[in-house]
Amino acid sequence: MRLGIDLGGTKIEIIALDESGIELLRRRVATPRGDYPATLAAIVSLVEQAEAVLGMRGTLGIGTPGAVSPLSGLLRNSNSTHLNGQPLQQDMETLLQREIRIANDANCFALSEALDGAAAGAAVVFGAILGTGVGGGIVIHGQVLTGPNRIAGEWGHNPLPWPDAEELPGPACYCGKRGCIETFLCGPAMAAEHARLHGGTLDAAAIAADAEAGDAACTTTLQRYEDRLARALAQVVNILDPDVIVLGGGMSNIGRLYREVPRRWGQYVFSDRVDTRLVANQFGDSSGVRGAAWLWG
Repeated sequence: MRLGIDLGGTKIEIIALDESGIELLRRRVATPRGDYPATLAAIVSLVEQAEAVLGMRGTLGIGTPGAVSPLSGLLRNSNSTHLNGQPLQQDMETLLQREIRIANDANCFALSEALDGAAAGAAVVFGAILGTGVGGGIVIHGQVLTGPNRIAGEWGHNPLPWPDAEELPGPACYCGKRGCIETFLCGPAMAAEHARLHGGTLDAAAIAADAEAGDAACTTTLQRYEDRLARALAQVVNILDPDVIVLGGGMSNIGRLYREVPRRWGQYVFSDRVDTRLVANQFGDSSGVRGAAWLWG
């Protein structure tokens, strides 16, 4: 049995999969806000309860924002800031008395979709999460690529490529830079720019819905977003040349992206044709927790 934990900013979810990937159990609890010891206790409780219900012990993988530093062994770069600087892997192994595998949540998303999701069978997969932040993961022949710095796939903290004058120097990012892809392509960024240019307080989902209904201002906002996403993903194609790009996160629910972005990205890709497929995820917000379980594939 494989257990997976998705350690998110608002919820902690556990899943149990059998050897063939069939779901045996799934539960979730609210994430204790800003409380590291309580977060550890919540994970332990979910694991112990799952194993008690199923009557067996499982391997455990954890997907979390950020990554474990190869230098210190401490978590870093997490937007759940109370996890940063903490020895999450060591603490969980001590509490649960077993080896644990930890990976970035975007890597878990990409792994799930590459193994038995929307990109199943593809040799090279890029998983792009477009939500409250922007993350990415790379899977090659069924294996997550992490890299020596544990940052493979972190496209969200590169600058938006081919910017126009109005996009420079770009919004400030929490990482300390300006103009990161995340500051243009996360859901809150779309909403903030729409409010600045057109007024109102619409969130990204409402903007997409109103654009679909023919609202001119929302259509303009969405077209601007599509062009930026096309530029950002074209840069990924130029570097990685993946077979499939799978979108996840709340913005992945905007259906027209899968039509409009491939129509636009050809002008930015260094090739006379683009065979990379852009697809929606199969497992939705369950991809991360499934991928965490598959870390023990």
